[in-house]
Formats: sequence, structure tokens, C-alpha cells
Amino acid sequence: MPEPTAPVRPRQRTIAWAAGLLVAVPTLVTGCRLLGTDAFTPVPQLLSFLPWLTLPAGLALLLAVIARRRLLAGWAALVVAVTAWFVLPYGPDTTTARGPVVERLRVLTANVEFGQATEALAEAVRRERPQLVYVSECGPSCVRTLTAALGTSHPHRAVVGGEGSRGSVILSAYPLTARPAIPAVMGMPGATSRIGGRTVELRLSHPLPPIPRQVHLWKRELGRVEDFAAAHRDDGPVILAGDFNASQDHAAFRSVLDAGRLHDAARLAGGARTPTWPREARLPPYVQIDHVLVSDDFRVRGVRFLDLAETDHRAVLAELDLHAGR
Repeated sequence: MPEPTAPVRPRQRTIAWAAGLLVAVPTLVTGCRLLGTDAFTPVPQLLSFLPWLTLPAGLALLLAVIARRRLLAGWAALVVAVTAWFVLPYGPDTTTARGPVVERLRVLTANVEFGQATEALAEAVRRERPQLVYVSECGPSCVRTLTAALGTSHPHRAVVGGEGSRGSVILSAYPLTARPAIPAVMGMPGATSRIGGRTVELRLSHPLPPIPRQVHLWKRELGRVEDFAAAHRDDGPVILAGDFNASQDHAAFRSVLDAGRLHDAARLAGGARTPTWPREARLPPYVQIDHVLVSDDFRVRGVRFLDLAETDHRAVLAELDLHAGR
């Protein structure tokens, strides 16, 4: 006499419910990524986890198959496929730089977390020798320390003063001509410099983070960065770097890239998904929000990610070739 099969059905139902719950959040996040929306909490926060959502979606697919729920399995398979597609790097994998190389340079961007990592940054600059250094969350004491430590190698600077996270500075081995800062709560200084016989537009980006109740401010400030990128789209070389508080999965960040025909140096160097935040937390870094963006006038020789003591961000060091153009 065969054993009764009735107890299997409740178990399958339970497994199906578990699969449905597992695939729900990946469906929401992937759907928002597909629609290009990140306008309300908790979407921007969840989008930061998008590459990792293939795990619960994949588990949901497995459970749906075990539970013999074809519709649920098809739904989970679709979510897995779409999520995996979005994990691919955004944008072209090369620039269209033309003409001979007129300058080889290094660009380092670092968030020093309220100035705590200032000494570690100064040591990294002495070791790595970048010509341009973009520093977020650098208040007056941070600027003084960096000026004292790096004044010989980087005598030029563009500063937006402010305590804590509000201050920022661009340090340069090349002479700078200051430009008006992008209006923002945290400093976004700008300058131009003659590098390799070309006028290069330099800009530090540090919009507010997309925390609850200020997502609209985050979008507004990234919109201003986008406006800057669009305004300088055809004006020659641009290096836009800093802590963007956004990854390639945020529509607001992709708009910056598209508006200025800019390229993420990490993407061009094969490191598009290398996480830069948060360090010094219970979780390992899981999202790349620190970027060096360059115009088509550059080619990227390489990118490295540096761990600095006393900050929750990894620094990004990009090695660039500036070309003469047409």
C-alpha cells in the first residue's frame, strides 16, 4: 500500500510562500531599476544592494522548482535574468580619445570622514604621487594639515570651506584657476588647469546621501552635478571625481554620465563593481559610490582602490592619459 501523499502539499505550499517572499524585494528593486526611478525611500537604499539580489532571487527560483510552481518559477527566473543583466557594467568599455598623449597623470579621490583620515591620505599621496587629489569631508584643520604635508608637491588648491562633512578641497600639482562651486550642502569645489597644453575642467562631487526624508535633496544636488556635466559636454577635457553617494544602479548617477558623455574610470579599467563603501562596518563594502569620471579626451591605464585608516570609504586612484584631441 503506497504511503499517503497529503502531507506533501502543505509543505510545498510553505516552500512556495517562502519563494514568493524571497523574490518580492528583488522584483521591486529590479523593477525600479528597469523603470529608471529612485525617487522615494527605500528605493535608492535598496538599489545599492542590486548585485546581491541575485542571491535571494536565485534561491526563490530553486524553491519554486521544488514546490512545483511553474508560474512562480518563471517569475523568479525572469527576475534572476533581469537582475544579472543589470549587474553588467554600465556604459561603453573604452573612450574615443584621439591624437598623441600630451600628459600622463594620476588622480586620487578620497572621503576622509570628517577629516579623520587626513594623515592616512597624506601618506598615501606621498606614496602614490597623484598630481590631482580630490578630498571630501575636509574641514579647515584638514586643509591646514594637507597644506603643511603636501604644500611642496601640491601647492595649488581649490577649497570650499566648512566644518565636518561640509568642507572639500582639490589639491593640485598644476596651477589652478578657481571656478564657482556647485551649490550644495557639502562642498563641491571646481577649477580649471592647463595640463599638457589643454584646459582641463576639474570638479569635485559630493551630494547629500539618499537617506530617508532627504532623497529629494540628494536628487536635486545630483541634478546640479548633471547640469555641470551637460554644460561642459563639448568644452574639452573634464575630470569629475568624488563621493557621489550613488552607484551605476541609481538613475540620477547614470544621468550624470549620459549628460556629459563621461566615463567611469573604474568601469574602463575593469573594476566597475568594486565596492568602496562602507568600510569599518559589520558588513564588508558592498557598493561603489566613489568615482573618477573622465571625458572622452582621456584613456584609463588603470584604477586601484586604496584602504585608508580612519575612514569608511575606500579611495580611488586612477591612472590617466590625456590625449591631444582631433
